Amino acid sequence: MTVTTTLSTTGLADAAPRRRGDAHHHPLRWHHRLAHSLKWRLVALFVLLALGSTLVFMLGTRAVVTAGWRELGRPLITDYVDRLASDIGSPPDLARAQALVQRLPISIQIDGPQLHWLGGRERAMHVSHDPLMRAMLSRTTADGHVIRFGVAQWRWDEPALSWHWWPLLGLLALTAAAFAYVRHLFRPLDDIQAGVRRYAQGQFAPSIPLRRHDELGALADEVNRMAGSLQRMLDGQRGLLLAISHELRSPLTRARLNAELVADGPERLALLRDLGQMRDLISDLLESERLAAGPAALQREPTDLNALVAEVVAQQANDAANRDGLAAGPGPMLQLAAGLPPLALDRARLRLLLRNLLANARQHGEGRGVTVATALDAGAVVLTVRDHGPGVPEAQRARLAEPFYRPDAARSRDSGGVGLGLTLCRLVAQSHGGRLQFEDAAPGLQVRLVLPLGA
Repeated sequence: MTVTTTLSTTGLADAAPRRRGDAHHHPLRWHHRLAHSLKWRLVALFVLLALGSTLVFMLGTRAVVTAGWRELGRPLITDYVDRLASDIGSPPDLARAQALVQRLPISIQIDGPQLHWLGGRERAMHVSHDPLMRAMLSRTTADGHVIRFGVAQWRWDEPALSWHWWPLLGLLALTAAAFAYVRHLFRPLDDIQAGVRRYAQGQFAPSIPLRRHDELGALADEVNRMAGSLQRMLDGQRGLLLAISHELRSPLTRARLNAELVADGPERLALLRDLGQMRDLISDLLESERLAAGPAALQREPTDLNALVAEVVAQQANDAANRDGLAAGPGPMLQLAAGLPPLALDRARLRLLLRNLLANARQHGEGRGVTVATALDAGAVVLTVRDHGPGVPEAQRARLAEPFYRPDAARSRDSGGVGLGLTLCRLVAQSHGGRLQFEDAAPGLQVRLVLPLGA
């Protein structure tokens, strides 16, 4: 089994939950975002509303204008063109034509056997290519001249942003204002989401701010009440657990003293082993509850992590030699990076973390050796403990830091600890602002603890 410890500035959760939530941190595609975000669905709704309103308005206006043109505009224009052609006369009177283009915003083109003339403002014609329109705006005099009427070009030479875009822009502006107001109405949802995330991590302060007194404000208040009830329940459970653990220590100590008086034999060894596991379980439970308080439970001091690692490795080797009465065997392989800056750490808790990780690696490494390494990585100090055993399947690695979880369901307490070692490691990492990660080392398991340089 391999253990790599990495303490980082980016999170307080262990590797397993972080992996389960990795999908939420990747950028979603637009259709996923649209399907799962109320905010973006509202944006889409408002945009579609604006476009739909504009389309309905334009189609309705076009229908009205078309009907008006057919029933009213065309007869009037036809009669008006007839009057203009009559006023010019036959043969066409050039002076009258010039007077018309000076007085009216029209252009006139005359083609015939006696006269070819084009006049109008800027001397430019705007005549539709539609044959019906050309026929309606053209007249042929009795002497064979063709008079074509058009609207002066300057009337249609508008800026790039034509006037007919203003209704759409106005609708879009109203849509943006409506969305901004709805976004303001739904702002408490962001506060509630952030608060629920904090509560899920066990951080019950600060509470969700109450910005309004409507339904969303009432929802935020109910979530705060629920969080308060959960906090009181958890505090009560922790208090009960601490009280029971403290009360069990005294009778357990007396039981161990009495067991020492029992005659030597297998029964005495089994009794002492069981009492020792009970003592370790109570000690780990008490320590886990202390660490649940987070950074407030730590007693920090400037610490050289490399020196602390070497000290713990040497101490465990001496303890093994004294216990077994043999010379200390080969210990873990150390790969300590030079120049690590001192960190503000709780030395006692870091020793506990290192002892648990080393014991876990030795126990499941099948005697193939353990590697301990330190390094600087992206503004963080990384401690890695790795074994070369069979490793742990990916589906089980996510639960390694859970209390009393064992990857091998058939494994008994005799082949393992009390089931809180890696849980304590995770709590130590979180209380220092770090994160515990479990990775496949192929072969073996690697546990990483990333510790921020500002720790």
